[in-house]
Amino acid sequence: MSGHSHWAGIKHKKAANDAKRGKMWSKIARMIIVAAKNGGGDPSANLTLRYAVDKAKAANMPKDTIEKAIKKGTGDLGGVHYEEVLYEGYGPSGVAVMVEALTDNRNRTGPEIKRIFEKHGGSLGTTGCVNWMFGKKGLVTVGTSNAQEDDLLELALGAGADDMENTGEVFEITCDPSAYDELKKALETKGIPIELAEISMMPQNTVAIEEEAVAKRIVSLMEAFDDHDDVQNAYANFDIPDDVIAKFS
Repeated sequence: MSGHSHWAGIKHKKAANDAKRGKMWSKIARMIIVAAKNGGGDPSANLTLRYAVDKAKAANMPKDTIEKAIKKGTGDLGGVHYEEVLYEGYGPSGVAVMVEALTDNRNRTGPEIKRIFEKHGGSLGTTGCVNWMFGKKGLVTVGTSNAQEDDLLELALGAGADDMENTGEVFEITCDPSAYDELKKALETKGIPIELAEISMMPQNTVAIEEEAVAKRIVSLMEAFDDHDDVQNAYANFDIPDDVIAKFS
C-alpha cells in the first residue's frame, strides 16, 4: 500500500481514545471555520464545507459544535483567524512529505514544523520542492470482506472512479475530486460499508522502504505531524510493506 493511503490506513486503525478524539474535533472545527469563511455557511453550496461537515459527522462531532464552527467562520460568532500554510520537505531515505496546516500564528508553527522534520531525520524544504510529486484525488476504501471485487469495480467505475486496487485488507478506490461525492453516494446507496473516505494528495511515485529501522522513523515522523495541533493533514510518498509495519505497530 503506497504513500498517503498507507498512512491513512495506519491512522484509521489506531485506537480512538478521548484525547485523540478531542484533538481531531479541534482540527476539524478549524477546517469548518476556514471553509465557511472562504465559501459561505451553506454546505449545499460550498463543497469544501460539505466535505468538512461530513468529516465531522464521521468523527461523531456534536451537531451544535459543527454549527458553532460554521458561525465562527461566517462571522456570526467571534473567532480566531486561521491561515492556510503548506510546508514541504523530506523524511528519512528522501521520502517526500507535505504538511497542510491551519494556524493563527505562522511564526510559531513554521519553526515547530522544522523541528519535527529535523528531530526525525528529515529536513524542511523550500516551497514547491515536493508539491509537484503529488496530485489531488478522492480516496475511498472498502473492506475486501464487504464487497465482491468485480461488482465493486463496476459500481465504482460507473460512479466516476479512476482506479481500484486490492491491497489485501481493503479495496482502495481513487477518483477525481469532482467525482468524490457521486462515488461515495453510490457506495452508500448500495449499502456498502466505507472504511475511509477523504480528499487526499496522492503521490505519483513512491519510495520503497524495506528496512524496519527506517520505516519506524518515517512512521514516527508522520505521527509527530499528526499530533501537532496546527497540522490538518500530512502526506508522504513512502511504500512500506505491511509485514514491516507489523513488526513495530
